Amino acid sequence: MMLVAVTYVVIGIAFAALAKSADAGQVRLWRLAAWLASAAVGAAHIMYEHYRLRESPRPVALHAAGAVGLGAFGLALAANVHWLVAGTPGQHAPLLALPMWPVVTALPAFLGALVVTAVLARFSRRV
Repeated sequence: MMLVAVTYVVIGIAFAALAKSADAGQVRLWRLAAWLASAAVGAAHIMYEHYRLRESPRPVALHAAGAVGLGAFGLALAANVHWLVAGTPGQHAPLLALPMWPVVTALPAFLGALVVTAVLARFSRRV
């Protein structure tokens, strides 16, 4: 779970840096690429826990949501550090992101992983 969370943070920071150096037309492309890379990591995490570790849907969903929440916390922490280093005048510190981003991302991740894993479990038994 920690490895996946760190991967989410690396993806977020790396693709943000790539988007920052790109022109206006390519920013959307880099953001889409970040979403796709994160989705691939999430899918690989769910598949690994379901097929390799043979976990039931609930623990898989909890682990996936935990990884997403930790990754979101890491990105919120990085946003706060960036705010400190960049020193943008007139902007408030994004302190509210520290508790909010993990909650806002982990809850949908839990529900999505629970549904996906339940479907996988249902079809895995028939095969």
